[in-house]
Amino acid sequence: MENASSIAALEARVKLAEIKLDTAVADYNEALDTIWMLLAGLLVFFMHAGFSFLEAGSVRLKNVQNILAKNLVVATAGFLCWWAVGYALALGTVDDGNKFIGSKGFFMEGFWDDKTIFRMWFFQGAFCATGATIVSGAMAERVQIKGFISFTIVMTSFIYPVVVFWCWSGQGFLNYKNKKQEAVSVFGAKYLDFAGSGVVHMVGGVAALCGALVVGPRKGRFDDPNAEDEEFMPHNIPFCVLGTFCLWVGWFGFNPGSTLEMHTKASAQTAGLAAVNSVLSPCVSGLVVFFFKGQVLSPRRLDVGAFCNGILAGLVAITAGCANLRPWEAAFIGLIAGFMYLGASALVLRLRVDDVVDAFAVHGANGFWGILALGLFGNPSEGIGGNGAFYGGDQLVTQLMAALIIAAWTAVLSVVVLVPMKKLGALRLSEDFQDAGADAMEHSPAKAYAAGAVPEVKGSPCSPSRDPRSPSRAYEEDRVWQC
Repeated sequence: MENASSIAALEARVKLAEIKLDTAVADYNEALDTIWMLLAGLLVFFMHAGFSFLEAGSVRLKNVQNILAKNLVVATAGFLCWWAVGYALALGTVDDGNKFIGSKGFFMEGFWDDKTIFRMWFFQGAFCATGATIVSGAMAERVQIKGFISFTIVMTSFIYPVVVFWCWSGQGFLNYKNKKQEAVSVFGAKYLDFAGSGVVHMVGGVAALCGALVVGPRKGRFDDPNAEDEEFMPHNIPFCVLGTFCLWVGWFGFNPGSTLEMHTKASAQTAGLAAVNSVLSPCVSGLVVFFFKGQVLSPRRLDVGAFCNGILAGLVAITAGCANLRPWEAAFIGLIAGFMYLGASALVLRLRVDDVVDAFAVHGANGFWGILALGLFGNPSEGIGGNGAFYGGDQLVTQLMAALIIAAWTAVLSVVVLVPMKKLGALRLSEDFQDAGADAMEHSPAKAYAAGAVPEVKGSPCSPSRDPRSPSRAYEEDRVWQC
């Protein structure tokens, strides 16, 4: 009798120990996933610093504050819109809901019932704001801030969230579960886009192209097609390079962070693969652009700004398939991305579209290539989610149709929003504003920074004088010393 009691007590203790162990493991996994997603979200949020550097360097000195104000608007207004309606439309799934748009979680309703949603809200909100930032650079130097704010609200509240629902919610028509609980799309295979070549970058790039077309070029940009465009060149190349490196660092939150977890061996290995591919593709694309600009394309001069955009083009192109492709495939995709950037950039310029930061060539064209590439590459037998046509997969049709639908949706909605604002005079800055610069006309202080003002040194043989703009200089200065 005593032995039976001892055995029962021992079994109870073992059962309690198992419960405690299971609870500890669950808590550990939850903490690890939250730490991972917060870190990744912070890196994505840091991309706003990169965009700020890149866009501030790409505009003229007289509009630096204005473009920085727009970057701040995107982050602040974008997150508030994501809080109010964006998340609900993007990821607010309900049982037996429709396949077009979400409808749950407005103003974080229901989050307290499942607090794990908070980390997802933060991570995906950073993605949302990033998509809207892409537009600001393309329309720089001639768009009114009130018009840009209005477009940002629509972009982050409706245009972008709906695309997210289609692709990432698990219930959208491009990626949902059928009766057999298999992930499919209305075109067959489910849409693949691991970190957002299409969902984030092509949406931003297409919207940027529409914005540049509707608002029109900067005053004087294409007045003389035979003249050099030195007046409109980036004023600060060091800012562009710093911005590129900041964005590249942020991409390691963007791509590896899209595992959305880090408590299993499989998710850790997926994140590692995504990181490797996020290095190789931009290395190849950047060097392709740098070589062709310096050795093949007129005027055959080394173009650091284009080098930066080539790197970003490779990052955009590999974002969709960073976790589903072998490293050599990532390198090849980067090779094509470099040519995609060069071709799209030349085409946009030939069509006299004033895209200040080449947003469409970087994000739009290579967002499309990134989606398409995942329909071609990726061996199903590798077990990492690939389903490419080159290996007998049936992914290509879905990828192509999704790309066309996403592009059409973004373009139509963007034009519907932008054209009425232009008609009402709420979009384009006047010629007087453009001549004087938005900083002097509507900002305080009137200059972003004092550039090159140097006091005279008594007895010095040097004297200050005005230096004309020249593309051979790294950045614009008001005054330089001449001896």
